[in-house]
Amino acid sequence: MYFLTGWPRRLMCPLKSEEKPFHIQPDSHRVFFAVLSQTQISIWYSRPSVLIVSYKESAKAASQFGSYQQAEWRPDSTMIAVATANGYILLFDVLAAGEDKYLYEPVYPKGSPRVKVTHGYKEEQCAPALSVELKKVMDLQAPITSLQSMQEDLVVATADGLLHLIHWDTVTNGRKDINVCTVPFSVDLQSSRAGPSLDFKDVHIRDMEYCVTLDGFAVVFDDGRVGFITPISSRFSAEQLRGVWAQDVIDGTCVAVNNKYRLMAFGCASGSVLVYTIDAATGSMQLSHKLELTAKHYPDTWNKTGAVKLIRWSPDCSVTMVTWECGGLSLWSVFGAHLICTLGEDFAYRSDGTKKDPIKISSMSWGAEGYHLWVISSDVSQPLESESENKATTQQSDILQFQFIKSALTANPCMSNQEQVLLQGEDRLYLTCGDTAQAQSTTTSSANSDHQASKERNTLPNTISISQGLSTLLGHRHWHVVQIHSTYLDSNWPIRFAAIDTLGQCVAVAGRFGFAHYSFLTRKWKLFGNITQEQNMVVTGGLVWWNDFIVIACYNLIDQQEELRLYLRSSNLDNAFANITKLYSETLLINVFRDMVILFRADCSICLYSIERKQDSTNPTASIELLQEVSMSRYIPHPALVVSVTLTSVRTETGITLKAPQQACAAESIMLNLAGQLIMMQRDRSGPQVREKETTANQKKLLPFCAPVVLAQCVENVWTTCRANKNKRHLLEALWLACGEAGMKVWLPLFPRDNRKPHSFLSRRIMLPFHINIYPLAVLFEDALVLGATNETVLYDGLPWAGVAGAGEPLEALFPFCTVERTSQIYLHHILRQLLVRNLGEQALLLAQSCAGLPYFPHVLELMVHVVLEEEATSREPIPDPLLPTVAKFITEFPLFLQTIVHCARKTEYALWNYLFAAVGNPKDLFEECLMAQDLETAASYLIILQNMEVPAVSRQHATLLFNTALEQGKWDLCRHMIRFLKAIGSGETETPPTTPTTQEPSSTGGFEFFRHRSISLSQSADSLTAWKFSLQKTLSMPSGPSAKRWSKESECAENMYIDMMLWRHARRLLEEVRLKDLGCFSAQLGFELIGWLCKERTRAARVDDFVMALKRLHEDFLWPFPVIPASSINSPFRNSRYRTAVGGRLLKSQSADSLINNEMDTSASNTPRSHSWLDSLNSASREMDTASSHGAHTQEAFLSPLLNKGDDCSIGSATDLTETSSMVDGDWTMVDENFSTLSLTQSELEHISMELANKGPHKSQVQLRYLLHIFTEAGCPEWCVIIGILMREASVISQVVSCLQSAEVPVDTVLNIKNGLMAVDVWASTDCLGYKPFLNLIRPQLQKLVEVTQEQVQPEAFQPTSTAKLVEPVCPWPEDSRGGPASLNTSVQSEEGSGASRLEEEIPGEEQEEQPLEEGTFDCTLS
Repeated sequence: MYFLTGWPRRLMCPLKSEEKPFHIQPDSHRVFFAVLSQTQISIWYSRPSVLIVSYKESAKAASQFGSYQQAEWRPDSTMIAVATANGYILLFDVLAAGEDKYLYEPVYPKGSPRVKVTHGYKEEQCAPALSVELKKVMDLQAPITSLQSMQEDLVVATADGLLHLIHWDTVTNGRKDINVCTVPFSVDLQSSRAGPSLDFKDVHIRDMEYCVTLDGFAVVFDDGRVGFITPISSRFSAEQLRGVWAQDVIDGTCVAVNNKYRLMAFGCASGSVLVYTIDAATGSMQLSHKLELTAKHYPDTWNKTGAVKLIRWSPDCSVTMVTWECGGLSLWSVFGAHLICTLGEDFAYRSDGTKKDPIKISSMSWGAEGYHLWVISSDVSQPLESESENKATTQQSDILQFQFIKSALTANPCMSNQEQVLLQGEDRLYLTCGDTAQAQSTTTSSANSDHQASKERNTLPNTISISQGLSTLLGHRHWHVVQIHSTYLDSNWPIRFAAIDTLGQCVAVAGRFGFAHYSFLTRKWKLFGNITQEQNMVVTGGLVWWNDFIVIACYNLIDQQEELRLYLRSSNLDNAFANITKLYSETLLINVFRDMVILFRADCSICLYSIERKQDSTNPTASIELLQEVSMSRYIPHPALVVSVTLTSVRTETGITLKAPQQACAAESIMLNLAGQLIMMQRDRSGPQVREKETTANQKKLLPFCAPVVLAQCVENVWTTCRANKNKRHLLEALWLACGEAGMKVWLPLFPRDNRKPHSFLSRRIMLPFHINIYPLAVLFEDALVLGATNETVLYDGLPWAGVAGAGEPLEALFPFCTVERTSQIYLHHILRQLLVRNLGEQALLLAQSCAGLPYFPHVLELMVHVVLEEEATSREPIPDPLLPTVAKFITEFPLFLQTIVHCARKTEYALWNYLFAAVGNPKDLFEECLMAQDLETAASYLIILQNMEVPAVSRQHATLLFNTALEQGKWDLCRHMIRFLKAIGSGETETPPTTPTTQEPSSTGGFEFFRHRSISLSQSADSLTAWKFSLQKTLSMPSGPSAKRWSKESECAENMYIDMMLWRHARRLLEEVRLKDLGCFSAQLGFELIGWLCKERTRAARVDDFVMALKRLHEDFLWPFPVIPASSINSPFRNSRYRTAVGGRLLKSQSADSLINNEMDTSASNTPRSHSWLDSLNSASREMDTASSHGAHTQEAFLSPLLNKGDDCSIGSATDLTETSSMVDGDWTMVDENFSTLSLTQSELEHISMELANKGPHKSQVQLRYLLHIFTEAGCPEWCVIIGILMREASVISQVVSCLQSAEVPVDTVLNIKNGLMAVDVWASTDCLGYKPFLNLIRPQLQKLVEVTQEQVQPEAFQPTSTAKLVEPVCPWPEDSRGGPASLNTSVQSEEGSGASRLEEEIPGEEQEEQPLEEGTFDCTLS
């Protein structure tokens, strides 16, 4: 409505004076302001705000008349009456100095287009020079209490109980005196009691104000009683006056009347304002509403304000400003919605918390159009007297000017766009529309309230999609500010009307003369090219957009004719391009509905016009045709009382029961806001209906209207839309009302379900009230949102004396800087609740289902439960018919039921939980429902409820259930929280455990962290290794959850054992089901020490019974392709088993043990300290190789060069094996390309290489398999090492395992198991997967060794081959409690393990990284 902006301005008086001003009075147009001090009257101009003239009384006259007290202007601004302390009325003439004499004139540079203007231009821009002369003095011989101008008379109330009527022209006998004692007062005008009903012996009028629309005076008597005096005939005499009084008011202090709404606001000594209206039937005074500060919002000051001192209605009568004896300002809307108060928050407190003294006001007045509030304060501290005594005295008389911006609906309540907020200031516009490109595509599917978005998004993780169109209305809190063109503003200030088009791309404004419009697409203003046309047109009834036309109701000053004009937006602004229709009466209001224009005229009639667009020339034009006239003079006592007029498609019946359903979306009714009463007139369909096809175009006759019906009282604004959406009929066919302190109301249509016949007892519509926390300025119909604005304040503490109380505080320290913020609010939960209260659950369900797609719909359900719960659970009185069970039953109709309840409970006090769950069900049952629905996150929330409401055993039982389910589904974050939760229960904590830290101390023993530190060195140079390890420990995000400390001896309590048992059980299950990928993720995500556990399970769960099944499962798990043999190689030597064996044998013999170690082992083995006995026995060659191989490129060259120098057949096979490094597969083909010229390969050999490369799985799977190979190697699980080696077809892995199996400590059954497994794989490959045969033939010597080992277990040492003697000598035994596995197995992890494992953090993924594994392997067949 109205919003403060910026800091107040201080107007300095240039004249030397020691008298302080204490009273300000504007003229009727609020262009001139009379300012009184004790013996001086000054006249100020509004724009620019400057002093024009000052009249000072002589000392002799001042002693005779006494000091000045009040002033009143004549309606035509030619005279001022001043009341003095000794009972004199001084009448001053205000005279213009001359036609071309101005006190201030604008100066423009030469050649400026503004200089070449027409006659009358200067009067609008320049401050005129005036003179003030004392014309007449009248002695009333009693102290004067009040002055009031009434048409051509001045009414003066004196302390002796008389009312004096003085004619402004003061001709002889132009004065009448009426004694208030002789005016009969009663409770209402129908009362038959004669004589005064009050004791009037010593009573006089303290304050009074004339109300034009009520034709009478609202009065306050000196004893505190209040009343209303009106003449019962046209003559104003004692015999013709009657009075009514309000029986229950005894402490009245002041009064102000609102002419547009026929309201009388009486200030009281208690600090509240009572707003009365006159009952039309009886004439009695009825209390409409109260304006008072509440203890809830102003606990410190609500009862300490003192008596009400002044009340001032704004010029458009939409808000009122109140001030009290103890100071402060407060702003209310016409029906009591509280907007601003300076007695709280930043207005009342400094930034350090100290309290400021509220500003005390002696007089105040609104400026033109309500853009300024002129205030004379009685205590504003003066500027510091630092320069000279003289200067300080000249600046004493200062006036404060508070600046406001207001909603465009206050002056121009049109319907062209009701979904965007438009605020107008004196020189700029504020709009909510965002980027025009987005605004064009405004859709209505969803919304995101900006100041609630973050809250809602936290509670609704799965509904973050927002329609782009609505994000332009709600996406941010900033306004689109448009500066009004200075050329137009200089000659046409103040701006009176503003309107925005339907798409939010254009805005038009109208000031004193003419109008201008602005386009957001071009970012340019369009003004009249001919300034004469602009200055000869006054917009009277407002302006409105129809498509790309501006429709204006105006008065033509040259022809002295009322007109209705249409201007096309895209053409030049000129009357030559306008469509002009003459009208016969002044237009007061204008509105549009589809292709119709509705006018309300000063003769109380309503006219309907149709507009039709014609594209007959280059510029489209529009024609206007009068459709219908409706006289409303019987129902409207005064045309100024009509606040808004709207044409709508709303009817009391719904479209189903209409006789002519095709007209359901036509203009069905007229809505008239008559002084706050919403009146509806529907079309009369009781007569015979004429079918559409029987009428010709020129016979088209609209139906007449029925008699008006009052829909609602205290209405400030009305919103309705002409759009149609069959999915949201409830919201689009409803009528939305803003009703001040009563909040909002919606007139909702009720539809029978599934087109069934409606109940005869069920009304077609229902009026539902609901409260919102913001002042509504726009309604987003489909999105169930109200848009508004609110004042925000910013404290300014930048000055050295800003925090020091006392004299010298500047305005910037006394007042905060005010800004206007955009706000929005959901209202759907209020409507659903109101429908449920009225047993209209079916309608509530229909409405809710139509809105279920909104992103904040879950929040709506939460709010509904929360509000009802708070009210009922905290009620002191028993509730006979509680609503919460009904709401709970209603919410079960939606899939979000479980989340809604638990979110609401988590945000509510614990004390209310019992009441909540008594209505919605046992939390244990709801928890189990969540588990059945696989909604584990919601189940976890219920667990916190159970922890507080049940004994620990129940919590532990349910937590275990959830923990096991989360483990099974791989919800690792949840698993980590559950581990903390179970530990918290065990340690006796009653509150929720703290959240998991994001960083931990890296564990030196956990398998995952250990491997990460080993592998990181591969991508770094050896020099920077130490620094990298150091920074990793501090900055790398470790997997959250229990750190390795949990596995230490310190925490071996029962609770940890309980958790460990569950983890062990899950790991055993994964291993038994051959789910190695899940096992790796489980270990990495939860910090599970896989190596230590595998050591314990080496002979139990870690055994493999079925090698073939395990191999198949690994292929499936890691998306690893089964190997195939190329067709061309069937006749190649590789197809021959014997030849392949020979090649393999030659390869093994040609490579010494040193070269095997160097090429095949983990290159980063020595970079991380380990606690294993085999580390010390590694030979020096491997250590040197470790250090040298930290550079990836060099390592690859070392692999490739010996192979390229060999020319024999075995080079092909070994090249195939060795180019399977992760970096080569990753796409590093450069070295192959460079050396292709030196390779003499046949086509079949090339095909073989490409096939081998194509048989590899995704790179991600390779890294994961190498990680697992490392784990099983360290844990001493040779069966799994063999299976992974077969899968990756790496003979080196098999050879290392076989050489380790020749140790005496290896159990016989392990060796037998591996031998049998390999033979089973061989049998399976021969029948089902021939692609494995070449590899199995290659490792046949290893299998032969195993057969020998099993046959001669008595002397196991004799079967160790001499080529691996160096490796086998330092082997340590395999004790069950040892962390590590067989020693030499540690050497079998190939060098490519490191390069791949450096990316381990990404490659050993959580669930989100497992979603698209297929895409990882798209490089497979690149070479072939």
